[in-house]
Amino acid sequence: MDIKDKTTTFFGTDGVRGRVGSWPITTDFVNKLGWALGMLCADVDNAKVLIGKDTRLSGYMFEAALQAGLCSAGVDVYLLGPMPTPAVAYLTRTFHAAFGVMISASHNPHYDNGFKVFSPEGTKLSHECQNEIEAALTLEMAMIKPEKLGRAYRVDDASGRYIEYCKSTAPHFFDLTGIKIVLDCAHGATYHIAGNVFRELGAQVVEIGINPDGLNINHNSGSTSPQALQLVVNKEKADVGIAFDGDGDRVIMVDHLGKLVDGDDILYVIAKDAHQKGTLGGGVVGTLMSNLGLEHVMKAAGIPFVRSSVGDRYVMRELVSRNWLLGGESSGHIIWRGSSTTGDGIVAALQVLTVMKEQKKSLSALLAPLKKYPQKLTNIPLNCRLKETVLQSIQTLAEEATNSLQSAGRVLIRASGTEPLLRVMVEGQDQSLVNDWSARLKAQVIALMKKSETSSVDD
Repeated sequence: MDIKDKTTTFFGTDGVRGRVGSWPITTDFVNKLGWALGMLCADVDNAKVLIGKDTRLSGYMFEAALQAGLCSAGVDVYLLGPMPTPAVAYLTRTFHAAFGVMISASHNPHYDNGFKVFSPEGTKLSHECQNEIEAALTLEMAMIKPEKLGRAYRVDDASGRYIEYCKSTAPHFFDLTGIKIVLDCAHGATYHIAGNVFRELGAQVVEIGINPDGLNINHNSGSTSPQALQLVVNKEKADVGIAFDGDGDRVIMVDHLGKLVDGDDILYVIAKDAHQKGTLGGGVVGTLMSNLGLEHVMKAAGIPFVRSSVGDRYVMRELVSRNWLLGGESSGHIIWRGSSTTGDGIVAALQVLTVMKEQKKSLSALLAPLKKYPQKLTNIPLNCRLKETVLQSIQTLAEEATNSLQSAGRVLIRASGTEPLLRVMVEGQDQSLVNDWSARLKAQVIALMKKSETSSVDD
């Protein structure tokens, strides 16, 4: 079981996130967040902060509020416009910025939004830095002298810079001539980026999910809803399908048969190829959600495999501590530290395509040795913070289920760090047993939560 309490007031697993118009996803908070970031840059000469956003309608509003807060603290702002999250991380490094901020709620619907903050190195912030920001947020906001105010600039070539970067991560003289790709950009931040990357490398590209209207981001499209992509891959008789989430840091693929290829599959393809070439640089970091089949096939191939907590920041932390290069999540966050400092959907897809081209194999053929365990994930809405007694009872349920499955499976119950959900994951060798335990645990968890709510009212 993995139910983690947040150590900060506003920052969760992946930045600050919530419903637009509900605290803290409001313009007054965002304005002060910009000011707080600016206060941390007070001792930096010519400090600048980059701001990118996805295609949510609320992004315009929050971009302006964040910009105003930063400028009021004397910091210059560079506006990137709609850009994938990994592009903001990359450009933060190349611009030598004090911070980079991505306005996005990732795979969430349009009515949510959030803020991912990157360090000058293009990495997610440490807990220590998050605590410094939250400390600044408690101070009374005061504007700097008028002559010291920051300025705002628009970076007109941001897309071109990132497209060239993505292509540079592929081998020299690499091309995708002869490969037909269907891309689903989720009406999100990759809509004007991804197609150009793959076309310029020679691929025949069919695109869906490239008509953002501010409200349709992730709606029945992208990595969390890949059904449309599967249909188009089959219709077009394409070699592969690639789906990104709304901010482009996740990728899910589809093979030529229309079968889904998740983050565990992608990790396997990249890891096995790098291991054979001698370029893996250690082992692979997965998460508590990674399939047991992935762990077993890695160990059988002589590739060390460890698990981190869920969240790409925890994957990165484990990679850095071990000085390894490759890690990721089954949801599609894939990090290759040889070129990226955060999950990058386009770069990960290029790595898989490179293996396909070099080995002259289909994606389904590359994945043949990987035998994944049946796994069922159930999401239970959370309306309030769970009491400690409820958490302990849920942990007991998880332990009982795990003991029942023994070495043939496992159970994980965790609170989502990005949505108000409790996630119940059951995995095992037998599908019927997995389904049975999943249904049983869902019912028991809901009963515990209702009992807790009733006792709270009585109190």
